Amino acid sequence: MAKRLTVSASPHVRSNETTTGIMLDVILALVPALVMSAIYFGTRALVLTAVTVASCVLSEFVCRKVMKRDNTLGDLSAVVTGIILAFNLPATLPLWMAAIGGIIAIVVVKQMFGGIGQNFVNPAMTARIILMVSFPTAMANWVVSGSDAWSADAITAATPMATLAGAQGGNIAAVSDSLPSIAEMLLGRHGGSMGEVCSIALICGGFYLLLRKVISPIIPFFFIGTVAVFMFFAGGGNIEFVIYQLLGGGLMLGAFFMATDYATSPITKKGKIIFAIGCGLITSVIRIYGSLPEGVSFSIILMNILVPHIENLTLSKPFGFVKEKKQKKEVEA
Repeated sequence: MAKRLTVSASPHVRSNETTTGIMLDVILALVPALVMSAIYFGTRALVLTAVTVASCVLSEFVCRKVMKRDNTLGDLSAVVTGIILAFNLPATLPLWMAAIGGIIAIVVVKQMFGGIGQNFVNPAMTARIILMVSFPTAMANWVVSGSDAWSADAITAATPMATLAGAQGGNIAAVSDSLPSIAEMLLGRHGGSMGEVCSIALICGGFYLLLRKVISPIIPFFFIGTVAVFMFFAGGGNIEFVIYQLLGGGLMLGAFFMATDYATSPITKKGKIIFAIGCGLITSVIRIYGSLPEGVSFSIILMNILVPHIENLTLSKPFGFVKEKKQKKEVEA
């Protein structure tokens, strides 16, 4: 009996991985940073996270109902967006503002473009930027870790990135009195967004995702590596300056958890490299030459927008593909 060939539409690669399983891995990877934020900022960190998660989940449920689409709460993507959004907010941010951020992330950025996998920019990052523009004072109220974020008398201070902005030419000595130690930078004993202060927790979570092969090492490696090289030259070869730049701000959070978003990053290896280097360069330029001390959010959003063009330039041609030659129009005599 002759064998038959079954022809079907792509994709032809099968896997046991599911969206829910991948999102669950991301949630587990974020747990260490969430625990540390609760230790440093108190129960308000957990309450703020609960508010953003609830806002994202409820927004997705209502939005899918209104649009008469299937319920997608089971894929846990809204939960991941809520946690990452909370990590990008000050622990003292009014809860109603945090809830607005969740609505923006899900309704405006995600569902209006078709839902999971259809958004062209990172929802949590976009929501953070909109909140920064809308409520600049509240979004810049950085509580020193260890202070009670519920208290009106909570101690606030400039973030390490804001302090480093005064270190012209990488001169750490000029601002050393206002900077935490490198050990404190690793552990998170400094001011900053709720989930980005503890670098060691974020690194552990990132390595978990790498070991589980949820994310590729290409984007984190080239993103962080580009910032390291840029800061080495910008800081006149000062290694200490480079370390502070790597551990400060949202670099670790952005490199491992946001720049690697499947929907908003390239699918090709060359594309991932170009994307990551672009994120690193924009982040570094904003930090050194911009009026803002931090540039991770803006760099990721800008490179998200360029992803379609990056993929068009880096997609490999199908086997046997021959580009059609344009026929020259005959010039009439």
